Amino acid sequence: MQFDLSQFDFSQLNFSFITDHVEVVLTLSWVVMFYIGRRYTKRAIRQNKRIEHDKKRQRINSVDNIYNLILVVGFIIIWSSELQNIAISIAAFMVALVIATKEFIACIVGAFYRASTRPYQVGDWIRIANYEGEVTDSDWLSTTLFEVDLKGGTYTYTGRTTVVPNSVLLVHTVQNLNYMRRYVTHTFSISRQTDDVNLYLIKEQILEKIREYSEHFHDVAIRYNSLIEKRLDIKISGPEPRVRITTTPEGFNTFTVSLFCPTEEAVEIEQKVIEAFMAFWFEKRDARAIALRGEG
Repeated sequence: MQFDLSQFDFSQLNFSFITDHVEVVLTLSWVVMFYIGRRYTKRAIRQNKRIEHDKKRQRINSVDNIYNLILVVGFIIIWSSELQNIAISIAAFMVALVIATKEFIACIVGAFYRASTRPYQVGDWIRIANYEGEVTDSDWLSTTLFEVDLKGGTYTYTGRTTVVPNSVLLVHTVQNLNYMRRYVTHTFSISRQTDDVNLYLIKEQILEKIREYSEHFHDVAIRYNSLIEKRLDIKISGPEPRVRITTTPEGFNTFTVSLFCPTEEAVEIEQKVIEAFMAFWFEKRDARAIALRGEG
């Protein structure tokens, strides 16, 4: 029985599968061609009697490597458009992921920075950007501070807790104020009218009062001051008290006191010094007023 091709209607064939899955068809064709080409090439090498046995093994190994490379390159060429779309999708996903988690990533990087440099540890007094206080906890994402009133000069806990993200460590400096937990260079100012009393007349009296209030910790302050200077390798003010007299544009005399004292006693000594200053100032003012009335 003979089959007449003229009677077969090729228009009835459906090639939509091939056109819709051209990459699959090309891949299968490429694999078949690869298999046939490698097989017959290796057979030709084995049947070549002029090549030594060891040379044959080396050439067959080289053929395997070359054909494997050709196979991979063919796959990449066939699927290049799909691979490009996948790469774009992965890149877009990674960009979106980085944007969405950039703060989280910055906190993790800040934690590694803290672990490598160790600028502080739990229990230290520190200042990060505008935040300052005692470190009570530190993890991969943040550092928790018990706020301490350093700017106000009372050096007491305010009762507020600040959680600082570790990302802040990457853009702001960290100041370790741990030496201030025991002793601090405490500075405060007193302002009075310029025409009433000459403040230089009571400067030495105030210094004597400060030395009196500081006598019980003077020796310890000297040793602690020396210890801090050696540890930080810098020269700091103290332990002797200092008094500076200045004027303001508003017409006031300013009496500024700076002393190195125990942190817990700073406010108490400040109040004692202000009390002594006021007593001396009013005494001088009243004496001046009496003298002016006597002259009149």
